[in-house]
Amino acid sequence: MNADAMREYRYRVDGEGRVFHDGTEIVDPAVLRFFLRAMRRTEDGRWLVVCQGERNWFEVDGTPFVVQRARLTRDGDGRPTAVELDFAGGLRETLDPTALAADGGRLVCRNRSGQLARFGRVALQQLAPLLQEDGRGAALVLGDARYPIAVAAEASHGPQR
Repeated sequence: MNADAMREYRYRVDGEGRVFHDGTEIVDPAVLRFFLRAMRRTEDGRWLVVCQGERNWFEVDGTPFVVQRARLTRDGDGRPTAVELDFAGGLRETLDPTALAADGGRLVCRNRSGQLARFGRVALQQLAPLLQEDGRGAALVLGDARYPIAVAAEASHGPQR
């Protein structure tokens, strides 16, 4: 084997943000958090994590960053005032409600590294009671604040390899 050759592995991120290798789900939280923190998009649009001389390629449906759960922070009156996002491996970030957008039939936002993140089915169900639509359009309501949901400028449809 060539000492300069890097070993390569292939993974698949499903619509709920679960990561699979050769059909087996990766469940180690530390590995999942590492992958999400180290993941970079290559010039050709693919997703890659380089680790200890190995290339780890990720096949995704639009984005590898999928919000799996939405946890609400409430004030003394029980009204939601903030949303914490849970990603694979227990990685958590606070939602910037001004970063919400609709992309086709999907709700998306930007994660802390600026990458597009999509809300999975469960997270969307948890957020649904805070979503309102009126004559001004769709919005997220937290406390007394209304955050309009924009139309995403960046499309994220279809699998990318």
